[in-house]
Amino acid sequence: MTTSTDRCAESRASTLLRFATAGSVDDGKSTLVGRLLHDSKAVLADQLEAVETASRRRGRNTADLALLTDGLRAEREQGITIDVAYRYFGTPRRRFILADTPGHVQYTRNMVTGASNADLAVVLVDARNGILEQTRRHAAIAALLRVPHVVLAVNKMDLADYDEAVFASVADEFAAYAARLGLPDTAAIPMSALAGDNVVEPSRHMPWYAGPTLLEHLETVRIGADPTAAPARLPIQYVIRPGQGDFRGYAGRLASGALATGDTVTVLPSGRTGTVTAIDVLGTATDRVTAGRSLTLRLAEDIDISRGDMIVSGLAPRVGRDIEATVCHLHERPLRTGDKVLVKHGTRTVRAVVRKIAHRIDIDTLTRRPADHGLGVNDIGSVLLRTAEPLVVDDYADNRRTGSFLVIDPADGTTRAGGMIGRATEGWGCDV
Repeated sequence: MTTSTDRCAESRASTLLRFATAGSVDDGKSTLVGRLLHDSKAVLADQLEAVETASRRRGRNTADLALLTDGLRAEREQGITIDVAYRYFGTPRRRFILADTPGHVQYTRNMVTGASNADLAVVLVDARNGILEQTRRHAAIAALLRVPHVVLAVNKMDLADYDEAVFASVADEFAAYAARLGLPDTAAIPMSALAGDNVVEPSRHMPWYAGPTLLEHLETVRIGADPTAAPARLPIQYVIRPGQGDFRGYAGRLASGALATGDTVTVLPSGRTGTVTAIDVLGTATDRVTAGRSLTLRLAEDIDISRGDMIVSGLAPRVGRDIEATVCHLHERPLRTGDKVLVKHGTRTVRAVVRKIAHRIDIDTLTRRPADHGLGVNDIGSVLLRTAEPLVVDDYADNRRTGSFLVIDPADGTTRAGGMIGRATEGWGCDV
């Protein structure tokens, strides 16, 4: 017989938390990730043996856990362009997908990739150095991306004599900055990744700290609202018409909400309405599907639908050609007023022009500065884009999936910026 306790345990075990790690160079992020994986028993025996062997070759008597993440750095040195490493592990209480992002300022743009789908961000600092510009930038990106939870991991407390005052000073400074950013939930944890203090096991060196370890916090933090409660958004990826029959299916991944047979839906940008007659998931018919699933949908009406259109229900999104957004500029080439670009939104890519760059954000003071020379690499600013064709969009604050887009160079296909529709930096500071 299955009890309510059993069901609760099953629910906890099946819960997935996506989180990203970020930190400045030499703050110990690789060691922290290695320690978290090692002490949570997420490292395979052959991996650990390889690390121990490599550590001995370097003259170390103990395993250098940072070597568990060194493979990606070596790949980057060989010209590999994927700069975010994804790690998968679990405990009896929760499953995790960890996006390990590079710490060097040159690769700050990769945090946008790693944290774009995250429920939580771990921002690492060296207790001796405190809050740096890179720390503030990582926190600002987490705020822009609407990451619901942020943990400040105050590392290397062993090198600060496990001093409570040192931790309190760093935590208080970060809390004040996070409040100005509007981060909804923050926590600070003192730790030593090298010694294992407060990563998975509680520290005996810091009896003054009564809070959870990092793993305990990751296991118990509440994940956000039910994504199925949001309005349904299905960007169409492909129209399926096999042979010469009457079958016409519209395939895509449901970005938010839920769809069921019998639902009345609207096709945008045309505005035509229809009724859902069938839903297939992996070739199997189903009556209802929820956000995150790929599906093929059929309608009772014969409507002209193509890739890039969107099937919606519930509160309608906006349809238009003018997009006001906050962007994180990711490319060495500045983004300037008048630039002709491509905007990739969902499954739709359209030509666009940068009509205006309203301002850029000073990361230190959170004030708005003029952007007369455009936005440089790692800059955050507010822009106005005019697209050649209408897009179907939501504000990023309402829907992270349909409120985000990429700015692409039409000449060589490189990504120049990641954008969030709406005034994401509203209230951060004043114009100067």
